[in-house]
Amino acid sequence: MERFAEEADVVVVGGGPAGLSAAIRLKQLAAEHSKEIRVCLVEKASQIGAHTLSGACLEPRSLEELFPDWKERGAPLNTPVTEDKFGILTKKSRIPVPILPGLPMVNHGNYIVRLGHFVSWLGEQAEALGVEIYPGYAAAEVLFHEDGSVKGIATNDVGIQKDGAPKATFERGLELHAKVTVFAEGCHGHLAKQLYKKYNLREKCQPQSYGIGLKELWTIDEKKWKPGRVEHTVGWPLDRHTYGGSFLYHLNEGEPLVALGFVVGLDYQNPYLNPFREFQRWKHHPSVQPTLEGGTRIAYGARALNEGGFQSIPKLTFPGGLLIGCSPGLMNVPKIKGTHTAMKSGMLASEAIFSQLINENLQSKTIGLDVQEYEENLKKSWVWKELYAVRNIRPSCHSILGVYGGMIYTGIFYWILRGMEPWTLKHPGPDFAQLKPAKDCTPIEYPKPDGKISFDLLSSVALSGTNHEHDQPAHLTLKDDSIPVSRNLAVFDGPEQRFCPAGVYEYIPLESGDGSRLQINAQNCVHCKTCDIKDPSQNINWVVPEGGGGPAYNGM
Repeated sequence: MERFAEEADVVVVGGGPAGLSAAIRLKQLAAEHSKEIRVCLVEKASQIGAHTLSGACLEPRSLEELFPDWKERGAPLNTPVTEDKFGILTKKSRIPVPILPGLPMVNHGNYIVRLGHFVSWLGEQAEALGVEIYPGYAAAEVLFHEDGSVKGIATNDVGIQKDGAPKATFERGLELHAKVTVFAEGCHGHLAKQLYKKYNLREKCQPQSYGIGLKELWTIDEKKWKPGRVEHTVGWPLDRHTYGGSFLYHLNEGEPLVALGFVVGLDYQNPYLNPFREFQRWKHHPSVQPTLEGGTRIAYGARALNEGGFQSIPKLTFPGGLLIGCSPGLMNVPKIKGTHTAMKSGMLASEAIFSQLINENLQSKTIGLDVQEYEENLKKSWVWKELYAVRNIRPSCHSILGVYGGMIYTGIFYWILRGMEPWTLKHPGPDFAQLKPAKDCTPIEYPKPDGKISFDLLSSVALSGTNHEHDQPAHLTLKDDSIPVSRNLAVFDGPEQRFCPAGVYEYIPLESGDGSRLQINAQNCVHCKTCDIKDPSQNINWVVPEGGGGPAYNGM
């Protein structure tokens, strides 16, 4: 069966803040210049925003550039930040740390948002401008012209059984061809991974470094609710050599709602560490638990985030396509913000694409357009200046003082020199290579969840609304089926059963004889990408399942 093909001017892969901002900016420019440009956007979630998860404290700078009248348009920015708190936790106490003006952690002028709702609103703005949005369509394959340039993408075939045989509902995927394809898949996109290899885009940058962010939404007792309060901590329950910290944001959405979460750097060394259980344990700290007592947990989710910063940004353009947003990793790590930079990168990409599309004298060497001006313009923008200024803060946490060394570095060099120091620190290497063998590490004893403040993993995953068609080929693929037991279990005590925040991986005893095998519960997957990043053998390859599968977040 042939695949049906559609022709567009620009195809955007991913309906997050970057992809939608790019699509919107293209249509704005087309309207300003009275040009017809066909823009198609595909998104693997069943609806726009359903796979979006972030803190989120939004810096409105890019939004103001994209829609100066965002307030009149009803953008869901309901909670201006009114109070900023930062602290170091010990097991029993909290040491307050003053947030000096000019430090990256200052949130004055920002808004606490439910990013899924904001993204959904962006989707409505895009559709009103004429962007064709296809939710529930997962881009599974990059298509190439014979000259090596990107031709577009294809969505996956649907209606296939686990064993690969077609069902009665079988349908071929859709091909979308474009002059330029914009890859906005978010952190650790599976198509971007292939593009890095094909075009050698990471040749001149350091390996990307990541964190795993876990998040819950709670309704709490109204007496404890402080709308507009933003709290961050570092320290307990993590040791000083494990990068990470917490957030607790009080939302003003008509009910006493808080968003809370915990981030663990995926360059951690102890294979016994379990990010989900660290998060659950943190909620029992004397400075956190009182806020939650008597409250109700209403949502849970997790997503990987980029922490490599400036040193890890790859080449962003190649013939026929480009990378925007969290896909190449434009997050400001000490600020813990990437939405404003992601949106701006999408807008700059669209401005460069548009000038090529309307240039009648354009002499392109390849069929797919190579929009190198985008990268040049990004390097001249405030995004580049901002990421350059904070480039050394995250890698400064690798000294003997760990996270506290990073805080001292920030206080001395960033606060005084504003990132103008004449050196650039390096990351120690890819995250998966940092794990130490289990025999060299101490097992971590985690307390049992109490069912009121802390919870078990499966009841948490149930709150994410995650669902996949059960009878379909696995989207968590192993390059070699023997490696999980022979290496990951033997050397690292099976870290995938701990680092996955959705209980996808478990080692179970063999039906006959001694030993274990790895069972993959793919239907639990919340699409966080941690397994693909942290697997010490790099044996797990995450590919997209059928479109519409995955979590069903409501304003995460």
